Amino acid sequence: MLIRWFYPGPNGERLVQRQAMELKVWRPGENDPTPEGLTQLDNYHDRLTLDTGVPVMFNRRSKAPPWAERGAFEQATTPSGRQVTVLRV
Repeated sequence: MLIRWFYPGPNGERLVQRQAMELKVWRPGENDPTPEGLTQLDNYHDRLTLDTGVPVMFNRRSKAPPWAERGAFEQATTPSGRQVTVLRV
């Protein structure tokens, strides 16, 4: 997903911030999708010429911790070496 946020520059010009996001769902009986999500995010970065992005991992497993306990941010490194912040919900 590509998020575009328009904002006014210092001289009133219209500027845009772009951010890539990769959304993954961790379903019962499956492995953690984070490695696949980081690889996909790398591909988006390359195509869109971006340096940063956010992988979002939704934990839908029945044995997942309660919502208040599983929501967290963590640092990760993509396969190409980019530093990203993973959002786990």
